[in-house]
Amino acid sequence: MSSEYIISEPTSMDKEILQHAVQELFNPDHVLRFPDASQIHFNEVQKLSLEYKNILKIDHLWDFSSLSKLELNNNTIEKIQGLDHLINLTWLNLSFNKIEKIEGLECVQKLEVLNLSNNKISVIENMDTLENLTHFFISNNLIGQLDNVLYLRKFKNLAAVNLFGNPFLNEGDYRFFIAAYFPKLMFLDSRILDQKTRKEASIKYHYVLEKMRLEELELHQADEARQRHEAELKLHRDAFVEFLNGSSLFKNMFKDDPKAQTLHCAPGVDSLIQTYLLSSWFPNPCVHCYYCHSTGQTNHSFWFLDLALTFEHQMGELCTQLFEMGLAEHKRRETEVKSFFSCQEKAVTDCQEKASQMLAKFNHEHKERTEEFQQLSDPEVRKVKIDHCNDEINRLCKNLMTLEFQLVSEMEEKIKTFDSSVSDMVRHFSETAQGMFSHCRHLEDDYYQKMQKVAAEILQTVAIDTRKEDLPDNVIMLFENRDAVMDALATAHDNHLLKINDRETQLTTGIRAWKEALIKGIQDEELKRNRTNISDIHRYMDNLREQLEELI
Repeated sequence: MSSEYIISEPTSMDKEILQHAVQELFNPDHVLRFPDASQIHFNEVQKLSLEYKNILKIDHLWDFSSLSKLELNNNTIEKIQGLDHLINLTWLNLSFNKIEKIEGLECVQKLEVLNLSNNKISVIENMDTLENLTHFFISNNLIGQLDNVLYLRKFKNLAAVNLFGNPFLNEGDYRFFIAAYFPKLMFLDSRILDQKTRKEASIKYHYVLEKMRLEELELHQADEARQRHEAELKLHRDAFVEFLNGSSLFKNMFKDDPKAQTLHCAPGVDSLIQTYLLSSWFPNPCVHCYYCHSTGQTNHSFWFLDLALTFEHQMGELCTQLFEMGLAEHKRRETEVKSFFSCQEKAVTDCQEKASQMLAKFNHEHKERTEEFQQLSDPEVRKVKIDHCNDEINRLCKNLMTLEFQLVSEMEEKIKTFDSSVSDMVRHFSETAQGMFSHCRHLEDDYYQKMQKVAAEILQTVAIDTRKEDLPDNVIMLFENRDAVMDALATAHDNHLLKINDRETQLTTGIRAWKEALIKGIQDEELKRNRTNISDIHRYMDNLREQLEELI
């Protein structure tokens, strides 16, 4: 650490502090990278040491996406924040600060080592996403409840914990407590947990541990079931067939549809259909009748339910076909996508290997040329050698550029072929789905027409039956108003068709949007890769020329 950059006043992290820290630690391990602060890419830095900088606030780290180790100990930090972009961070040292609460760690999911020792933290919390945590240090804080340490049981890979110097140590045998509740823990307070301690702890806490084990097993099983369900739903969404299995679409069509329920909403209507109409007005038995089947009777004809059940069965079979076809098509698309990315990776790797060979050969020859050049005293000869060196640099630049342009051309062709293949898959799936949704509409039309006939017969029968006087007035009015009944059926029919159309639109637009986003993402990443490589080539050539000029 350079002494001239120690900061005495509390400060926030800014670009100047970060630039200096990177420059101190920088290691030029890439042939196209140089230890010049103006040329350093923050997104390539893997380690950063910012201890003893009197930093008050964590900030300006959004470019350090490759950072794996961050040292921020011995500062004046009061809040854990500004870590959202450090997705590759595995080591974080925030010891000897002024932190009062554990927070802001949601995005550092790869974190393995977390040091929060010598702060002002009173509760262990907000670490649920740190599934890879192996070492946790929180000594000399304000943890007052020993039971709060049980929060750490969720970290199955935890091997070392340091709890020394917290108020709960006054509770006595906390070492046995920790050994019992953390059987896989290897180190506690920088000391090995020996077998004797583990054995005594297991005896002392046997009954409590058994109860907790059973409770945790139930929670684990419930969590696994939830995760399986969520994974299944995600698969269905990715295949664009969510809620198309079975009768889901049918039930959604009739859900929250007041017009479809008009004939059953008024008091007495259900009773009318199930008793008054059945035996007297429709004496012929129906072997497919849902009502008769469910009640054990054989002399009723419950047409409304029979029609609805038949419609539901037909819709369910059709939607199940679409659902299974959608999953199969999703698998085909996933296979195609994986194959493309595999080919892309191979093409890029092959290009990088060729570039590395060119650079290795050039660097060897360039070193010999510069050594020979330094031994020359004749200005004319030196000039000839310098020109030759510049020619070789230009030739290297041309060769690297040619290699890059060849890769660009190859990738353009691969992307074009991939786009065509995926487009064919999307088109086939969309057209097949549209055909099935068209069939759903035909089924709805057929159901509507049959319902009209059934309703017309019931209306006619009610009109001439003398027993209708025994029904409530609102029921009599309903069945005597033919237009109201038919309007309710027509409105329900329109609503059903609308829901079928909406689901069809959701599927077709969804899969087209997926395809467009996929291709655009691939093209954008390829353009970014190409621009970065060209920039690196030019920077490398400029550096070679600058080094050559320094020798003149």
